[in-house]
Amino acid sequence: MLNVNDFIQAVKSRNFTVGIVGMGYVGLPLGLEFGEKNFRVLGFDVDAAKVTALNEGRSYIKHIPSERIARAVKNGPWEATADFSRIKEVNAIIICVPTPLGPHWEPDISFILNTAISVAPYMKKGQLVTLESTTYPGTTEDELAPCLEKGSGLKAGQDFYVAFSPEREDPNNKNYSTATIPKVVGGMDENSSKAACALYGEIIVKIVPVSSCKAAEATKLLENIFRGVNIALMNELKVIFHKMGINVWEVIEAAKTKPFGYMPFYPGPGLGGHCIPIDPFYLTWKAKEYGEVTRFIELAGEINTSMPEYVVTRTMEEMNKRGKALKNSKVLIVGLAYKGDVDDLRESPSLALIHLFEQKGCIVDYYDPFIPVIPKTREHAELAGRKSVSLEKISRFDLAVISTKHSSVDHSVFQKDCPLVIDTRNALGNGFDNVEMA
Repeated sequence: MLNVNDFIQAVKSRNFTVGIVGMGYVGLPLGLEFGEKNFRVLGFDVDAAKVTALNEGRSYIKHIPSERIARAVKNGPWEATADFSRIKEVNAIIICVPTPLGPHWEPDISFILNTAISVAPYMKKGQLVTLESTTYPGTTEDELAPCLEKGSGLKAGQDFYVAFSPEREDPNNKNYSTATIPKVVGGMDENSSKAACALYGEIIVKIVPVSSCKAAEATKLLENIFRGVNIALMNELKVIFHKMGINVWEVIEAAKTKPFGYMPFYPGPGLGGHCIPIDPFYLTWKAKEYGEVTRFIELAGEINTSMPEYVVTRTMEEMNKRGKALKNSKVLIVGLAYKGDVDDLRESPSLALIHLFEQKGCIVDYYDPFIPVIPKTREHAELAGRKSVSLEKISRFDLAVISTKHSSVDHSVFQKDCPLVIDTRNALGNGFDNVEMA
C-alpha cells in the first residue's frame, strides 16, 4: 500500500520531480512556479518546436517573458521533452491538455485519454496523477483512472494517487497569478487528496480541498457557467437597450455603484477563450445522462454564439443609414485575440466576424499588434496565414469594427481615419458621429 507520509516528506524535502504534460497557457506557468520553488521539473509536450523553444529559454506566450523561462532553465533542473518514457523519472504527473468540443458540441476528452495511453506504460508505484483540464464530473475517476490502470498494470488508490485540480488561469491578469489564485483539489480517495494538497500547497497561497474528484470537476464548471450565463444576460440587455435608445455601458457603470447585490459583467461581440464558450456544454452533455435539460446553459450559449451575427446586422443598419452598401465594403476588424492584452485567439469571435463579413461580400482585413499572422485554428482553418495590416493603411477602409480592446492600442486612430466605427467594447465611448455601439 501507498504511504502518503513518505510522499509528503519527499515533497517538502524537494527530493521530488514534477512532470507536466502540456506546456501551454496552463502547463507552462505552472511548471515555472514549481521550478521557482526549487522543484525539479520536466515539461512534456508533443510539439517539438515548443520543446526546443523552452529548452533555449524562449517564450511563445506573450504574457510569459522569455527571461523567466531562461532563468528556470539556467537555475534548473528544468527542461522540456517530447520523450514520454521519461515519465518514470517523475513523482507527480500533472495533465494540462485541451478539452475541446466535438463537431456536434459533445465533449472531446481524446487529449486526456491519449495522454493517459502515452504515460501509462512508464508509470511506477507511488506517483501522483493530477488532471487539470476542464471536463465533466466523473472524467477523472471513470475515464482517466481506468485508462491509466489498463496501460500500467497498477491500481489507482493502491499503487498511485489520483486527483483533479482545475486550472484557474487568467492570462495577463495583473492582480492574480498561478501562485496567488486559490487551488481547488479533489482526490479519488483520502490519501490522494492529501498527496495533491501537499504538492500544490508548496507553490500556491491557498488550497481548497473538496470531497471528491467529481466535486472539483463540478466546481470549475460552475465558475465558467456562472460567467457565461451572466455575459449572455448582458448581451441580451445590450440588444434590448439599443432598441430603447439606452446605452448599456452607461447603465452598467451606474449599476456598479451599488455596494452590494450586484457584480458587473460586460457585453461583447461574442465569447472567446478556451473555457467559457466550451466548458458549460460539458455539463449539458453529462446532464442528459441523468435525464436533465440544462435550459439556462443552453440559452446562454445560444445568445453568446449569436453575437457575431448581431454585430454584422448592426453594421448593415449603420451603413444603410449612411447610404452605403455593406457588399464590397472594406472592413477592418480591430483586435483578433479573444480578450484584451493577450495573444490568444482560441474561440475568438473576431474569427467569426471575418467569416461573416466575407459571406456578405466584404473585403476584410484585421489589425492586432499581438497576432501578426493568423495561425491554423480548428474552427477557421481557411484564415491561417493572413497578416495584420499596419496602422498606415487605416484610411483605406470604409469601416472598422472594434472587436477586442487592447490597452496599448490608440483606438482614436480608427475614429479619425474610418468613416464608420462599430464599437463592441466601449473602447471609444459616446460623442462621435461616426462611432456606433454594437
